[in-house]
Amino acid sequence: MTDIDHTVVAARLEAMTGDEVRALDRAHVFHSWSAQGLIDPLPIARAEGSYFWDYDGKRYLDFSSQLVNVNIGYGHPKVVAAIQEQAARLATIQPAFANDARSEAARLITEVAPEGLSAVFFTNGGAEANENAIRMARLHTGRHKVLATYRSYHGATAGSITLTGDPRRWPSEPGIAGVVHFWGPYTYRSAFHSETEEQERDRALQHLRDTIMVEGAHTIAAIILETVVGTNGILVPPDGYLQGVRDLCDEHGIMLIADEVMAGFGRCGEWFAVDHWGVRPDLITFAKGVNSGYVPLGGVVISDEIRATFDQRAFPGGLTYSGHPLACASAVASINAFHEEGIIGNARMLGTDVIGPRLREIAAKHPSVGDVRGLGVFWAVELVRDRETREPLVPYNAAGEAARPMAAFAAACKQRGLWPFTHFNRTHVVPPCTTTAAEVEDGLAVLDEALSVADEFTV
Repeated sequence: MTDIDHTVVAARLEAMTGDEVRALDRAHVFHSWSAQGLIDPLPIARAEGSYFWDYDGKRYLDFSSQLVNVNIGYGHPKVVAAIQEQAARLATIQPAFANDARSEAARLITEVAPEGLSAVFFTNGGAEANENAIRMARLHTGRHKVLATYRSYHGATAGSITLTGDPRRWPSEPGIAGVVHFWGPYTYRSAFHSETEEQERDRALQHLRDTIMVEGAHTIAAIILETVVGTNGILVPPDGYLQGVRDLCDEHGIMLIADEVMAGFGRCGEWFAVDHWGVRPDLITFAKGVNSGYVPLGGVVISDEIRATFDQRAFPGGLTYSGHPLACASAVASINAFHEEGIIGNARMLGTDVIGPRLREIAAKHPSVGDVRGLGVFWAVELVRDRETREPLVPYNAAGEAARPMAAFAAACKQRGLWPFTHFNRTHVVPPCTTTAAEVEDGLAVLDEALSVADEFTV
């Protein structure tokens, strides 16, 4: 076997055309959540800041942050440098050793978490974080059941997909035992026939109390919630709802798990979305924005009470790459950049001063817009056929021809150089937290134009 000239390999990769990349992808890559013969992934050549470019040189303003995870934007020099420096010094070390990058990342994460959550268990992503969080809650309480909402996504591993409430759960059923779903608040499409946010809060809490009663509070280890529901609608809970859930958990000795995989690290204009309401969970799961996916990383922030359960008792869980040095070094650099560059404040400002007001103006112009809602750089535009009846622009879980109106809207965005995030009958406005106000205005202007296509499908 001859030695490989890595300079030649690097040059070959750099010289690849989009057609070559596409051909290799179609020949050898098996894609997630897809019918392999029905997709044609767009080859991407490079990215910087809030933009990425295809191989034809077309630039897209990223209003999706990829999978709502590139919170710090593309190619942040401090994060890239931290990965390079760590790779040169110590590329990997197993979790049983102490490591400076891992220790510092844990310190920085607990420093911005609510008081009394002072330890971090690192994972490779959000699904594994949720798996380990429910394991911790079950062992801490000695109970088995976990309550989760229907409008939710918690990951694709065995336990996390069972926790998930949306249709991605269906092909994996039956899932793990002990998971019970309930309805969370969603005023625009209330399961409780509410007309106000206050009614929705109170009725959703009563529904949860009733669910706890009939399931047996003494059997319930945890309630897991996306603090602000992500892919399933960017559902911002009514003020007082999360505190009400916290009170129910305290009343019955149930652990509260806040899934902040998507909502955390600046996405809602706070370090963690729970900060918006001043609620302290028992466990917080995170991933995505902690280092913007530059290297896979997730984890669980653990309360002092749950941590104490495992002082003299082994925690029966672990991962080969838990707290990987490259990932942790990138998290350290990212969190420090968030502090130094005022990124949390920028995300908050974009929500209050730019995205929120502009989306409300856009909604007034377009009959296809039924509702807009969000915080920070985490917003949803819900599209409808009929504002009066609130009939969705496409049916629930639509595919093929039934999904054509949303596909046409998305194509109109892409044609104009905006990459949208769409799910069911919604488009989500979720650019990086580092996006400038001017860039957001440009993107919203494109969104405004593209919604004229959605308007064509209204009654």
